[in-house]
Amino acid sequence: MRRWLEGIETFAIDVILERRYGKRAEILRWILQGLSHVYRAIVSARLALYRRRIYREHALGAPVVSVGNITVGGTGKTPVVELLARELTAGGRKVAILSRGYKSVPKPLPVRVWEKLTGKKRSFTPRIVSDGQALLLDSRTAGDEPFMLANNLRGVVVLVDRDRVKSGLYALEHFGADVLLLDDGYQYIRLEHRIEIALIDRQAPFGNEHMLPRGTLREPPENLRRATHILLTKCTGADNSDLIARIRKFNRTADIIETTHRARHLRNLLTGEVKPLEFLAGKRIGSLCGIAAPESFEGALRGLGARIELAKTYTDHHRYTDKEVEGFISRCARRNVDAILTTEKDAVRIPRILDPEVPLYYLRVEIEILRGQDAWERLIDQLTIRQPLRKPLPVFA
Repeated sequence: MRRWLEGIETFAIDVILERRYGKRAEILRWILQGLSHVYRAIVSARLALYRRRIYREHALGAPVVSVGNITVGGTGKTPVVELLARELTAGGRKVAILSRGYKSVPKPLPVRVWEKLTGKKRSFTPRIVSDGQALLLDSRTAGDEPFMLANNLRGVVVLVDRDRVKSGLYALEHFGADVLLLDDGYQYIRLEHRIEIALIDRQAPFGNEHMLPRGTLREPPENLRRATHILLTKCTGADNSDLIARIRKFNRTADIIETTHRARHLRNLLTGEVKPLEFLAGKRIGSLCGIAAPESFEGALRGLGARIELAKTYTDHHRYTDKEVEGFISRCARRNVDAILTTEKDAVRIPRILDPEVPLYYLRVEIEILRGQDAWERLIDQLTIRQPLRKPLPVFA
């Protein structure tokens, strides 16, 4: 069943990105185009309800920084959230990251059914991925990105819950947080944001220019006007003036910061051994990943001098089985591959195979600012100047 569903998802993605042709693909694109008009109307209506104060934002009495985007997948939010959390912690802040926990394991079905039937819920407690001292959940329960953040950050609380107003209050009351980072929060208007950071992938700024489900836009580009800061990700150092000019049509005031995803080192999934990037030069490798933009990862490996002999891709957030990983290792061994490379995001979902025929490494990637360092430092300074907490407004279910 899982393979069948993933096959349908892959076909739909290929149709949306116009990698599939033929009668079936054209019919599906026509249907999706119609649905995208409906989706756009719903997005516009929701925003209008907030602008007219029919729906109200909730202020929690502490600065809230949202990091998100107007497209689905692949802009590199997690390294940005990690860098922001590190710098705010170094500046003396007590940081809590609030995540929805996409594709994490939900509550057990009997518990959800009982709550529906009785209308009773236990006292609210979000999933605590990290209390700032220890990692408390695995990636399946927490979700990939929250687990990665909790694993890489010490002194930072990571919470998962769909209701991030309540999880934010929990962070303030139970962990003494004084800055909340809203992971993938551009569309989460229910929680008042002091800072709104929008990420734009330099390689595909507005996806294929269509709204969901025909395209990859969550919101029209003009909604970038809400952003206080705009980060261009995956830049190469080339001139971005044309893209910036287009962004300025939608937002004239936001600070625009140009960044790149810089590879740092390789880490062995089983032993934790770290190797320098130079290790890849001239090596025959296998590429294994299940992310939104696998071509970006494979391009990075080639840029480091690796020769990709075998490549296997899965849908985003794919949870690997022992059989899948062992099968790929065997194929690579038969081709005399020197190493298998995956992403850090995939590494949390890949089972540890004892004594593999070919070593598995993940590529550690961090955000590096190319242009706009002054604007980034002003943002950090703005958030690390301590201000007294305001009394939070009531939170309604």
